[in-house]
Amino acid sequence: MSIKEKTLVEVSINEEVVKQNEIVLFNDDINTFDHVIDTLVDVCGHTPEQAEQCAILVHYKGKCTVKTGEYNDLEPRCSKLLNAGLSAEII
Repeated sequence: MSIKEKTLVEVSINEEVVKQNEIVLFNDDINTFDHVIDTLVDVCGHTPEQAEQCAILVHYKGKCTVKTGEYNDLEPRCSKLLNAGLSAEII
């Protein structure tokens, strides 16, 4: 009978935890689909298809997360969305 020796190795993993926030876009009765799509492409870096899907979700569901990331990146983007007449907030 052979004895197998097991060695336990402790591994230390350092993770940087970064709080992720979201920009949520809300439905309104003012802006056109084209304006919402163009603004999401310009401000959030969406592809036209991605922006169109978000606009449809906002229209039918009332809101949609359009960008996720660190607050410092999202704050100026959210301001641009608001300045373009869209209804958005960072959560």
